[in-house]
Amino acid sequence: MPLTRSLSMSSLSGLPLWEEEELPVENLLLFEVAWEVTNKVGGIYTVIQTKAKITVDEWGENLFMMGPYYEHNINTQVEKCEPSNPAIKKAMGALTENGCPVYFGRWLIEGSPYVILFDTKAAAWNVDRWKGDLWDTCGIGLPFHDIEANDSLIFGSMVAWFFKELTDQLGDSPNVLAHFHEWQAGAGLILCRSRKIPIASIFTTHATLLGRYLCAGNVDFYNNLDKFNIDQEAGERQIYHRYCLERAAAHCAHVFTTVSQITAVEATHMLHRKPDVVTPNGLNIRKFSAMHEFQNLHSTNKGRIQEFIRGHFYGHLDFNLQKTLFFFIAGRYEFSNKGADIFLESLSRLNYLLRVHKSDVTVVVFFIMPAKTNNYNIETLKGQAVRKQLWDTAHTVKEKFGTRLYEALLKGDLPDMNTILDRDDFTIMKRAIYATQRHSLPPVTTHNMLDDASDPILANIRRIGLFNARVDRVKIVFHPEFLSSASPLLPMDYEEFVRGCHLGVFPSYYEPWGYTPGECTVMGIPSVTTNLSGFGCFMEEHVSDPTAYGIYIVDRRFRSAEESCNQLTQFMFGFCQQSRRQRIIQRNRTERLSDLLDWRYLGRFYMHARSLALSRAFPEKFWMEPLAPPQTEGFRYPRPGSVPPSPSASVHSTPHHSDEEDGDEEELYDEDEEAKRDRQNIKAPFSLGPTPE
Repeated sequence: MPLTRSLSMSSLSGLPLWEEEELPVENLLLFEVAWEVTNKVGGIYTVIQTKAKITVDEWGENLFMMGPYYEHNINTQVEKCEPSNPAIKKAMGALTENGCPVYFGRWLIEGSPYVILFDTKAAAWNVDRWKGDLWDTCGIGLPFHDIEANDSLIFGSMVAWFFKELTDQLGDSPNVLAHFHEWQAGAGLILCRSRKIPIASIFTTHATLLGRYLCAGNVDFYNNLDKFNIDQEAGERQIYHRYCLERAAAHCAHVFTTVSQITAVEATHMLHRKPDVVTPNGLNIRKFSAMHEFQNLHSTNKGRIQEFIRGHFYGHLDFNLQKTLFFFIAGRYEFSNKGADIFLESLSRLNYLLRVHKSDVTVVVFFIMPAKTNNYNIETLKGQAVRKQLWDTAHTVKEKFGTRLYEALLKGDLPDMNTILDRDDFTIMKRAIYATQRHSLPPVTTHNMLDDASDPILANIRRIGLFNARVDRVKIVFHPEFLSSASPLLPMDYEEFVRGCHLGVFPSYYEPWGYTPGECTVMGIPSVTTNLSGFGCFMEEHVSDPTAYGIYIVDRRFRSAEESCNQLTQFMFGFCQQSRRQRIIQRNRTERLSDLLDWRYLGRFYMHARSLALSRAFPEKFWMEPLAPPQTEGFRYPRPGSVPPSPSASVHSTPHHSDEEDGDEEELYDEDEEAKRDRQNIKAPFSLGPTPE
C-alpha cells in the first residue's frame, strides 16, 4: 500500500499546510529504544521527552518506548500497569520467566506514552554469554572494565530477545517498526538484523562518539574530516569497541538519520554512511494568551537577577543596574567544545571596547556549567545576607518615616525633613552603610572549587584579568552548579533565569544540535550560536537574515579562531549599543521564530524516516516513490521590513543617546503587521533532496 503521513500545520502561522491521509498505524507497532528513556543523562532525554506528545498523538496506543530499569527513576516517573496488548505481555513474560525481569507502565510526561523497561542489573549474569554471541555475530569484543559498554550489550540483547518473542507472536500483522537512538541502543539493532528478526529499523546518532572525543582534544576537526585514520584514532582513545558498535548499527539500520546537516557531514566521514534523513530536534512550544506576555516575564525575572547582583556586588555596586545587560552560557562543562574558551577571550576584548568608548553599559556574564565543588562561597553567602539586612533596614526606616509624615500631614503641618527622622534612625542607616564596605573584590565564582588552580574557566579568567574590578565594564559570575529554585543564592529555575537574561552566548565548536539557543529562541531571548552547531545551520537554512531576528551566527568553520573571536566580540559590542526599545523589538522577532522549532512542524522529518524504513523493510506492503522528493519542505523567513534590522546597522539619533528616546514614536513599528508581511513572503522551500534508491 502507498505510505501517507498525517499532520496538520494549519495552526502554525507562516508554515506551509501539510494535510494528508493518515499513516496506517492500526497495522503497525512503533518502538523507540534509547538508554535515556526515563533515565536523564544528557540531551537525548530532552529530545525523547518533548517529542513524546506529538508521537502519541499520531500513534496512540501503538507507541512503546524502551529503556533501562532503574528503581529510583521508575518510582518517581513511571506509573506501573499491565500491557493491554497480549503479544507484548507474552514477550515480556518470556524474558521474566528466564531471569531477565521486564517492567511495563506509563511514563508520567506529556502524552503519557507506554514504556517497557529492562532490568539490566538483574540480567547481568548473562553478560559473558551475550559477549560471545556478539563476537560470533559481528566480531566485536567488549572489555570487562567498560561498565557502560557491558550494560549497553545487556540492554541490547534483552531488546533483541524481546523483539524475537514479539514477532513470533504477531506473525505478519501488525508489522513492527523500531527506532534506535545512539550507540548504547546499537547492540539491539545489530542483533535484530543478524538474527533476521522481521522489523523495520531506524538508527539515529545524535553525535558521533569519535567526533566528540576528537573535538575535545583541540583538533582542527572539520577541516580534516577526510584525513583522520578512524580506526587508529578510536583505538588510541580506547573506545574502539564502542565505535564499532556505533558504526555497525549505522550500517545495519534500514534508515540512518542524524539531527543536523553539520552532523550528517561528520557521520559520513566517521561512520562511512551518509544519513538518509536529517531529523532536527524540536521543542513543545507553549504559546501565551497575551501577545507580549513573554516580555512581562522577561521584566519580572530580570528583577530577580538584579536582586542577586545587588548582593553579589555589594560594596562595589557603582554601576547602574538599569543599564546592565545579562549574558550567559550554560551546558555541560566541555570547555572547548562549548566555546567557553573563545567566549572568555571575546569578553576581554568587549571589556576593552566598552572602556575605550566610555560606555555607561555594564555587562554581567553568567557561566552556568556544573563542576566539582564542596560548598557555597562564604563571601557570596555573606553578600546575600548583607543585601537582606539592608532591605530590612530600609523597610523599617520607611515605615517609621511614613507614619510620621502621615501624622504631620493630618495636623496640617508641612514636615521638616531634617527632624522627621531622629538620630537613632540615622545611626541605624549609617551602620547599614558601614556593613556594605568590603576590602576585597566581588568573587568570580559562587562556590568553592575543588580544583581551583587548574579549572579551565578560572585559569582563563586569571589570564585575561577580569576580576570584577570597579573599572571593568564586564563582570563575571561563575555558577558551577545547575540552577534551582531551592538555591539560597540564586533561587530561580533555569527557564526563569533564561527569561530574565538579555543574551545567551553559545559559540560551540562541537554541537550536533544545541538545545540552549533553541530554548532562548522560544522564550524570546536573542542568542549567539555558530555554523558548527546543528541549530545554527538550521537557522541559516530557514531564515534569510538570522541576525535581524536575534540569532547571531559566528563563523567557526571557514574562519580562523582569531577571526571568529573578533566576530563574536563585534556581535556582543553591537548588542550593547542597542537602545531598550530596539532590544524589545528584537525580542519580539526572536520569539516569532519559535514556530520553526515546534515538534508539530519538525515531527514530519521523523514521519518521513519511518515511511522510508517501512518501504525498505516491507517493500511488498509499503511502497514509496524512490526518486520523489520527501514531503519535508521547510521555508525561509525574509528579512524584516521594519527598522532597525540589526544592532550593527542601528545607530543612535544623537551622540548622547539615552533611554528617554525609547519612548518616541518616530520609528513606526507594528509587530503584527510585520509578522503578517513575513508570512506572505515565504521564500523557496528547503528539502532534504531526493530519496536514495
